[in-house]
Amino acid sequence: MGRFARTMVARASGGSVALSRLWPGRADRLIIAPHDLRTADATRAAEIYAGRFVFAGKIVTCHGRSIFDLEPPSEDWEVALLGFGWLRHLRAADTALTRANARALVEDWISNPPHNRPVARRADVLSRRVISLLSQAPLVLGETDNKFYRRYLRGLTREIRYLRYAMLDMPDGVPRLQVTIALCYASLCLANQARHIRSTTRKLSDELLHQILPDGGHVSRNPGALIELLIDLLPLRQTFAARNIAPPAALLNAIDRMMPMVRFFRHGDGSIALFNGMSGTPSDLLATLLAYDDTHGTPMSSMPHTGFQRLDAGPTTLIMDTGAPPAPAVSHDAHAGCLSFELSSGPSRIVINCGMPSTGRDNWRAFARSTAAHSTLTYHETSSCQFVELSAMKRFLHGAPIVAGPVMVDNFREVVEGGMLLTTSHDGYLARYGVIHRRILMLAQDGTRLDGEDSVSPAPGGRIRGNEGDYALRFHLHPSVKASRLSDARGVMLVLPNRDVWTFEAQDDRVDLEDSVFLAGNDGPRRTSQIVIRQDSRHAASVRWSFVRSNASPATTNARRQARREPELPL
Repeated sequence: MGRFARTMVARASGGSVALSRLWPGRADRLIIAPHDLRTADATRAAEIYAGRFVFAGKIVTCHGRSIFDLEPPSEDWEVALLGFGWLRHLRAADTALTRANARALVEDWISNPPHNRPVARRADVLSRRVISLLSQAPLVLGETDNKFYRRYLRGLTREIRYLRYAMLDMPDGVPRLQVTIALCYASLCLANQARHIRSTTRKLSDELLHQILPDGGHVSRNPGALIELLIDLLPLRQTFAARNIAPPAALLNAIDRMMPMVRFFRHGDGSIALFNGMSGTPSDLLATLLAYDDTHGTPMSSMPHTGFQRLDAGPTTLIMDTGAPPAPAVSHDAHAGCLSFELSSGPSRIVINCGMPSTGRDNWRAFARSTAAHSTLTYHETSSCQFVELSAMKRFLHGAPIVAGPVMVDNFREVVEGGMLLTTSHDGYLARYGVIHRRILMLAQDGTRLDGEDSVSPAPGGRIRGNEGDYALRFHLHPSVKASRLSDARGVMLVLPNRDVWTFEAQDDRVDLEDSVFLAGNDGPRRTSQIVIRQDSRHAASVRWSFVRSNASPATTNARRQARREPELPL
C-alpha cells in the first residue's frame, strides 16, 4: 500500500511537486561536495569514453546509443550503472575529455530518466546515486554554464524527492540507513537546508542507535554491512565538520564502535570472516577504512551483543559464530551458520565458510545460506534455520527471511591450563529432531593445536525424534590449502601457501575429503575441498577431532601422528 500511494503521488505530481513541501528551503546551489573513499581507477575512464561499461563481470558496448536505453545483462550490472559510482573513475582521470564525457552522461540521465526501470527506484540504488551525484559534482559542474548547473540541481532534487518517497515504507536494515545517510548528505551539501539538517540528523541518530549494536556490530550480523556503512559514514563525519556543524553524538559513537568490530573479523591476511552474507572485500577499500581507525591494538575477544567469539594464540586466529539469527526483518541475507568457525594461521586461511559471491548471488543464495555451506555440524542434511520458501511470499517480502532457527545459543570461554577453552551449544534442531548441538573448542596457548568435540544429544528429559539420526561434520578449506587424505582414512594433511603443514585428525571416525566451493573470491566462485565426517547420533553421539601444526616433513608428521597420544579435552 505504501508503494502504491507513493506511485500515485509521483504520477499526480508529474515530476514537479513543489520542493517547499518535500524539501524545505530553496535548494538553488551546492555548497560542498563530500569526499568519496571508494577506490578510483583512472584507466577505466578510457573504457567509459569508448562506450564500454564493465560492471559485475559483464561488458556492454553502446555503439553510439544511450547506455541507459540498453538492456542490462544482469541486475548487478544495472545496479552498478544506475548507482553512478563509475563517475569517480572519470574524476580520477581528470582531463577535459573525461569531464565532458561525465557531463554528457549525466545530461543524458537527467533529460531521459528511465522511469520504467524498477532497479532505478530501489532505495539502495537511489541513495547510492544521490551520494555519487553529490560527491562527484566538481567533476560534472566544473567549466560548465549556468544553464546546465540549474538542470543538474533540478535533476538532483528530483532524485532526492524520490528518495524521500522511498523512505515512507522502507523496511528495516542497511537500505533504510543508507537512505537516511543520503538524505543527510543532501541537506548538508545543498543551500538553505538548515531546518532539514536538524530533521535528517535526528533520523540518522535514531537509525544508528537502532541498527548499530553496543559492541559495534550491525543488527543483521553481517560483517559486510559494517564496511558498506562506514564507507559513507566516515565522509559524512567530515562533511559535518566542513560545514562547521557538530556531528551528532550517535554518529561519532557508532563509528568508534564499528571500527574495532571490523578489525575483530579480520584474519591474518587482512580478509574478513565469511558470516551472514559476507563476500570478498577489496583489500584497498579495507585498508582505506582502517586508516581511520584510532584504536590500534589487539582486537577484542568477544562480541556478546552481535554474537561472535575470537580466539588468538600465537599466529593462529579462530573466529566463531555464537549468536542466534537476527530478527526476520533484517535476516534476508543471514545464514544458518550457528557455531561455525573460521581458522587461520598467520597470513594463511585454513578453515572457512563458503561465503556469498559479490555478483550473481541469486544463483548461489540458497546453498550459501544453508548450514552445509559452513564449517559446522549439519543434522540430517537440513539447516539449523528455516527460510521462507514459497515463491509468492518471497516476492511479497522481497527476499527469503529466516522464520525459525536457534533460540538459545550458549557460549562460555575460559582460560585453562595450556590454552583457551570455548564451550558452546545451540537448539536449532531441537524443535524438529529433538537434539541439541554442542561444540567444545580448545586452542593451545602457542596456537599450534586446536582440539574440538561436536556432539548431538536430546535435551534433558527429552528424546531424539524420528528414525534418522545421521549428521555430518564439515570443515571447508580455503582454495590455497593443498589437502591430502592420509592412508589410514582418519586424517588429512594440509599444506599452506607459506609451506606450513597442519594435520587434521579424527580420533575414532573415518575422514573423507570432498569437493566444495569458495564463493567469496574476488574473481568469482572457486573450487576447493572440504573435510567431512559422517556419523549417526544413535551409534556415536560425538566426534572428537584436532588441527595440529607441524614444521616437519610429511613422512615425519605421519610417523609422529601414529606415536602421539591424544590429549583429553577438559569438560
